[in-house]
Amino acid sequence: MPVRSFLLVSASAIAALALTSPATPQARQTVTPPKARYAMDAGTTTGMAGMAGGGMGAALSMLTGGGGREAHELRLRLGSTLAPTGAPSADHFVPAGMRMGKSLPLVTPTPGSGRREEPGEVPDNFQRPKGRLLLFWGCGERAGPGQPVVIDFAKVAAGQMPPNLFSTNVPADRGPNLSNSRTYGDWPNSRSNKAPGGGSLIGEHRIAGTYSPEISFALQQDWMEGIAARNQALPSGAVNLSWNAVPAATGYYAWAFGASGDGRGEQTDMVWWSSSMTREFGGGLWDWLPPETVARLVTQKVVMPPQQTSCVIPAAVRQASPQFMMGNLTAYGPEANFVHPPRPANPRVAWNQEWTARVRYRSTTGMMIGGPDMGAAMQGEESREERKPKKCKGVGGMLGGILSGRGC
Repeated sequence: MPVRSFLLVSASAIAALALTSPATPQARQTVTPPKARYAMDAGTTTGMAGMAGGGMGAALSMLTGGGGREAHELRLRLGSTLAPTGAPSADHFVPAGMRMGKSLPLVTPTPGSGRREEPGEVPDNFQRPKGRLLLFWGCGERAGPGQPVVIDFAKVAAGQMPPNLFSTNVPADRGPNLSNSRTYGDWPNSRSNKAPGGGSLIGEHRIAGTYSPEISFALQQDWMEGIAARNQALPSGAVNLSWNAVPAATGYYAWAFGASGDGRGEQTDMVWWSSSMTREFGGGLWDWLPPETVARLVTQKVVMPPQQTSCVIPAAVRQASPQFMMGNLTAYGPEANFVHPPRPANPRVAWNQEWTARVRYRSTTGMMIGGPDMGAAMQGEESREERKPKKCKGVGGMLGGILSGRGC
């Protein structure tokens, strides 16, 4: 039989079979949302985030992103659809290896205690800046075509905004909070806010309270390794930003922010640079991102891949902000998800979820890009401190001394 005839006969047979055989409807599983959602965000911070203590040398190293003192950030949130039995209260019972006591109290905000702002939320007392905002993006000694995008705040106030400036390509999943929960509690709070020390997250975690089912899960992933970043000026005027490879990182994202003045102390331009190779300034990039989202953004060249350990900030960025810039580098990490009860294998059996828990990880560092020669400042630290009176108090005084050129 010729090939063409064979294909036609086969197609006719398949079509006839489809018409004569009764279609089996696909059973759609009934899923009931959880009564309680728990979120645990565990971050490692270095650089400017850990500048408390350690002496002048450690502080100067941290200003440049050089690691130094490593700190941890931890945020716990419990949201429930249930009303409390009595007064709302809940506790997160932690492994002994965390060295944070037996448990951490999840406090429910009360009227008059002041609402805590969610990450990425614009504060109520935000004041619109003056002048212009210059936007740059991408790694390389030269800025790409169409840069910078200039936003004149006077025009923005009049309703004139550059088209297609921001996108929703990077969604931010805030998780449980006061506004989307019937009953809510979080940590840190006014009762307990001690920063995590050098303990370990690994082990059994349990959450119990008056407004949610008991939640329990075991963590195998500890805090992520800290980032030690360096920035070096290149002959072109660009700046090479480099860092260590962080185990468990799923991708990296960097940004820098600076300003220029008119010589009279008045700020005229603000400068914002993003490491994204596309014009992407999605709010979720500043937050915690799940691995699947990071993988998609790596493919789209919005996030740098986990194998990358350097990125050049274009010379035009430094020319637009000639004094110094504040920079940040984030290593997105893994995510652990738990649900009880597990999903039934039989789709005809309803999945009535009691609770879900999500644990997110990341590692970040902050640094000062450009400005004074920090290496020279660190080399002469001991002799300077012996000769000069102690007139710089705290990080603020130290920064003021360095940036004014008078030292400490």
